[in-house]
Amino acid sequence: MIRKRYRQLSNFIDLWIIKIIIPFLLTLLLIIAPVLATETASVSIDGRTVFEVGKTEQFSAQERAELINLRLRQIVLSQKPVEVEIEELNKSPTIIINQQYLLTVTQADVVNNNTLQEQAEQWVTELDDVLNQARRERSAEFIQKSLLLGIVLLFIAFIFHQVLGWLWKRCRQEVVKRLPPSPEEVEIDSSSSTALNLLFNFTLLGARIWLWVSAILYITNLLPISRIWSYRLANQLVQTLTSPIFTLGASQYSIIYLFFLLGLMLGLMIVAGAVTNILRSRILQFTGIDRGAQEAIAVITKYTIIIVGSIVLLQVGGLDLSSLTILASALGVGIGFGFQDIAKNFGSGVILLFERPIQVGDFVQVGDTEGTVERIGGRSTLLRTLDEISIIVPNSRFLEDKVVNWSYQNPVSRLRIPVGVAYGSDINLVKKALLEAVESQAGVLANPVPNILFIGFGDSSLNFVLMVWTSTPSRQYLIKSNVYFRIEELFRKYQIKIPFPQRDLHVRYGNLPSGLSPDSEESIRELSQQNNSKYGENLDKQ
Repeated sequence: MIRKRYRQLSNFIDLWIIKIIIPFLLTLLLIIAPVLATETASVSIDGRTVFEVGKTEQFSAQERAELINLRLRQIVLSQKPVEVEIEELNKSPTIIINQQYLLTVTQADVVNNNTLQEQAEQWVTELDDVLNQARRERSAEFIQKSLLLGIVLLFIAFIFHQVLGWLWKRCRQEVVKRLPPSPEEVEIDSSSSTALNLLFNFTLLGARIWLWVSAILYITNLLPISRIWSYRLANQLVQTLTSPIFTLGASQYSIIYLFFLLGLMLGLMIVAGAVTNILRSRILQFTGIDRGAQEAIAVITKYTIIIVGSIVLLQVGGLDLSSLTILASALGVGIGFGFQDIAKNFGSGVILLFERPIQVGDFVQVGDTEGTVERIGGRSTLLRTLDEISIIVPNSRFLEDKVVNWSYQNPVSRLRIPVGVAYGSDINLVKKALLEAVESQAGVLANPVPNILFIGFGDSSLNFVLMVWTSTPSRQYLIKSNVYFRIEELFRKYQIKIPFPQRDLHVRYGNLPSGLSPDSEESIRELSQQNNSKYGENLDKQ
């Protein structure tokens, strides 16, 4: 019961916090609009912009707008009937609301080549409409309808949120099908696959952000109070996100520019992975080059595309790479201290690709790990063991430790199979049985021919070594097992005994220790004589 409740709570957190609240917060961060450095400020009522005013000799545009907004807010909250009119004061049209001064129209306020009087009349009409609408929106009936509509819109937005996830999943499957496939024996490039996943997740997040931004902004615009806060928050975010957060050289960079640059980088990684797969599966596969050389060329091509493409993108984006000199120096110090292992493994990977002491498809042993090389990456190498377990080995180990490469240059290797037989066995019959054991054995080559060496006399056996050749060293343990099964079967057939360790125990007696009773001494002598007589009988039988 507790686990079920915990699972329900986790699902609730995942649904509402991770999938809705976090995308919504990121949505607010991505609300942007070009902010132009103008000399006007907006006059608004309940978050609706009515018109813009300019500066005067006494006040800036922002100060005038704040004073006008304060007076309009007081008029709206009073809930009195609105009467807007124009009066001529100091030879300038002045807008009066409910017998209270609002503003004087100046030449800095005129737009579209209007006269001062025409501009004042236009503003009076707009103010009258907006103020009356603000009064209607504060009625109880309007608030109830707006709340009900907001709930319905949230439910619809949630449905579209789930539909977008399903649609993006289907689109990703179709894109993966249309991408150039990798060869069956080579794994899909993990970095390009990761970049593709990141790009789809990024675009899905953007679509969901747009969905929730549209829904939230529409809902907040239904009520005057929420509209005011939405207007203020949007203006603040626009000013924050479009403002440069740092400067490199003569270029300034904002948050939205960094998001755009990140999307381009992800796209570059996907393109590099696609080009690498095309090169590997459509070109290199038909050149006759061995698999290791194909993989080396593909990896070098991929990193070249990524490095050159990154430089081009940064240059097109206005980033002067010479301004990164200090950053590169600091990064070099960081690599020297904190990232030395990463740098060492990356450098080792480059050496492995060029010197090729190991190649993709080789059966190698490094330390206690044996397996087939599946992929040589920039930082690590993937080995597939005989138990079909993937082991990721840092590249530096292949240069620092002793590495046994069974497939280097020539995959044909010799296997040594030690065999011992009992003393007295016919060694010619033993040789015949061992040669017969490897005949037609799967994995054992007929040429070079198998060979048998008599390596010496052991404590309990005559020791031989059966040496066979194989072109599949990764199957050596299976080959040895099959040969041993066959040897045991043939030894039974030819009645060749397999020895086991034998130990002889000799009991010597003479003067017994003093202090023993006569009865004890007599019992020990009788027991010793019985053992010696049994040992002599066994020798006679043999």
